[in-house]
Amino acid sequence: MSYMKVKRLLGFILALVACIVLIPVFLCIMGAIKIESRGPVFFKQKRVGLKKSHFNILKFRTMYIETPQDTPTHLLADPDVYITRVGKFLRKTSLDELPQLFNILKGEMSFVGPRPALWNQYDLIDERDKYKANDTLPGLTGWAQINGRDELPIEVKAKLDGEYVQRMGILMDSRCFIATVFSVLKSDGVVEGGTGTVSKKEVASTKE
Repeated sequence: MSYMKVKRLLGFILALVACIVLIPVFLCIMGAIKIESRGPVFFKQKRVGLKKSHFNILKFRTMYIETPQDTPTHLLADPDVYITRVGKFLRKTSLDELPQLFNILKGEMSFVGPRPALWNQYDLIDERDKYKANDTLPGLTGWAQINGRDELPIEVKAKLDGEYVQRMGILMDSRCFIATVFSVLKSDGVVEGGTGTVSKKEVASTKE
């Protein structure tokens, strides 16, 4: 059996178990979102998946419903105006990403892989093409996420995604997953309204 098939099977099992275990967490978050602001609990957005196909990514809603659609957070003039109080906590702790467990169950995502770009992030999509990083399932976390996350320039992020594709395997996936846990606990690389604050030289130094 190929690694990709094993990865898909393990991902499905882990996502299913996580969905069951995290039911109380889901309910608490859903309640907090509904109490603070009007609108749906979940947020759907068209993203780029395997082979540049499109799918709807699921997240807990962290912004008011008046927020411009299909606009990356870093392109908003003042993102803090649109983010709810509950949303700020969810984004800082990455709890807003939990509904993507359902995307994993559907086979649209995996636990580890390049983070799915917005359908209109053509610059990132084109850069990833150079490294064949669009030819694998996007992930809940990835090599770029543990090496800078929101702080990475587009070209650096795409190159790191390409490195992941080249080195993809059980050891690489395990490394990314474990490092993500520590990164989330420290809220590393979360930059609301900004991107590209880490230079190529700084990224290279973190990998040495």
